[in-house]
Amino acid sequence: MKWVTARFRGRGCGLAGVASVWLVTIALSTAAGVQDAPDAETMWRDLKAAADRFTVQRTTELLPLSDQANEGNWEKFQPLWDEFEGSTLDTKKWWDRNPHWKGRQPGLFDPANVAVSDGKLHLTMRKTEPPEALRKQGYHTYTCAAVKSKTTVRYGYFEVKAKPMASAGSSSFWFYDSTDAWWTEIDVFEIGGKAPGYERKVNMNVHVFHTPAEKRHWSRPGAYVAPSDLVDGYHVYGLEWDKDRITFYFDGVPVRTGPNTHWHQLLTLNFDSETMPDWFGLPEDGDLPSTYSIEYVPAWKRRVSGSDESRPSLTGR
Repeated sequence: MKWVTARFRGRGCGLAGVASVWLVTIALSTAAGVQDAPDAETMWRDLKAAADRFTVQRTTELLPLSDQANEGNWEKFQPLWDEFEGSTLDTKKWWDRNPHWKGRQPGLFDPANVAVSDGKLHLTMRKTEPPEALRKQGYHTYTCAAVKSKTTVRYGYFEVKAKPMASAGSSSFWFYDSTDAWWTEIDVFEIGGKAPGYERKVNMNVHVFHTPAEKRHWSRPGAYVAPSDLVDGYHVYGLEWDKDRITFYFDGVPVRTGPNTHWHQLLTLNFDSETMPDWFGLPEDGDLPSTYSIEYVPAWKRRVSGSDESRPSLTGR
């Protein structure tokens, strides 16, 4: 174990904006089909940054919560910025489903479970039988929801203010894309809000499924344990992703970081409610319907002239 110092750029953190945190090596996944990365340089760290003890105060909504002084030189990235005003989803920015995936069995993604109201995006899970024709594909008992961006992006800073479902269903915020050459993924969070033992866990991961040089799936899982149950209120979850490093934030505090060795692909931004029977178990009937709500999703790019990070990537899928 080593002591490291994390600098909190937001105001109100105390200790002149500097906090000491533990640097902890996390265990590698041993799940079926997931293998260790081939290179020790891909090691990731959980920052046990006791976010309950350090408070970052927001002075402007125009900048990331963790960087209210804009030391990162951020500028608004409009194609992925949404405050969910009005009563319908902005179809210029979002799919109300995942066009390339029906959902994780047994839960089927159903656009009827996606709604915008009260200044929020809502993704609901219900105990409802999907169409009979899909039963042969393993879909039954539950319908869920997915929202997928029509814009792809590489690098930036992304936040959501969200409250997960009060059920054992998974509420998630993630980036991915799958092509013949590249398939990579960044999971900002997967939360089983009422799954036993997971009520306070912000589960984070990065995956490599295949690249031109690698054909096997490996990942780097980790989790931050919040000071209270995550379904009890809204929190700000953040991702800072650049060509060198990937860092995850909880309420403006960094809680996980690692080197960016593989995640240079253009990716889509995704929200979904899913059944995760092998991980969180299936939801109790009395907890359904349950709704995952997102108040806003702002996005920023670094203002760096000539940099790949500053150029929008508008290749929608």
